Amino acid sequence: MEEPYTKPTHAGFSTPRSVESALLLAARWLSSIFRPEFMPLMGFVGLFMFTYLSLLPWAFKGAVLSLVLLGTVLLPRWTIRFWRKARGWERHLLRLRENRLFPYLIYILYYAFTLHMLNRFHLPVYMSGILISSLLIQGCGFLINLRWKISMHSAGAGGVIGALAGYSILFYFNPIGWLCLCIFISGLVGSSRMLLRQHDLWQVLAGTLLGVVCGFLGIIIPW
Repeated sequence: MEEPYTKPTHAGFSTPRSVESALLLAARWLSSIFRPEFMPLMGFVGLFMFTYLSLLPWAFKGAVLSLVLLGTVLLPRWTIRFWRKARGWERHLLRLRENRLFPYLIYILYYAFTLHMLNRFHLPVYMSGILISSLLIQGCGFLINLRWKISMHSAGAGGVIGALAGYSILFYFNPIGWLCLCIFISGLVGSSRMLLRQHDLWQVLAGTLLGVVCGFLGIIIPW
């Protein structure tokens, strides 16, 4: 009986084409769901769902989430897309290290603007810490990208781990269960970036470490 078609992998093993296709599909799905620009929005959703902030009026929560969605996801993506099309670039060209500087700056500017607008809502400091953490990650990522490409997907996932650790110190709760979940998801995100050949292991590890440190400091420092 004829053996099914297999394709060699980097490790020297063989995997069925159907398995490889499924892995690539899962990797693309994970990369799309856990994009770094979604992390601030997820952080605010988590605060409104799992803390006493769930008691706030829906109108207030909706206004805050709408502002965060607009300032950290929609406006940066629209601006970068307009800039890319104006230059006649295909989307894949933004994956090159030398072409990532302008997108970094766009996200930094919009995150800073969103933080300024949120402060006008007179939100508690620990809520603004989510945007501060994101700004630290983007700022450090920009500086590192001047010399070396780093995984911002991993940095975003690591930022959630660091922020959760910071909140556990501020509010004296046991974060082990949530930390395990976040670390597991971070591992999946990092693996997906390597599987898609967007980053190597060191870029993923560096991004995760950057995210954990910046996420933690962004929550702790304002206090």
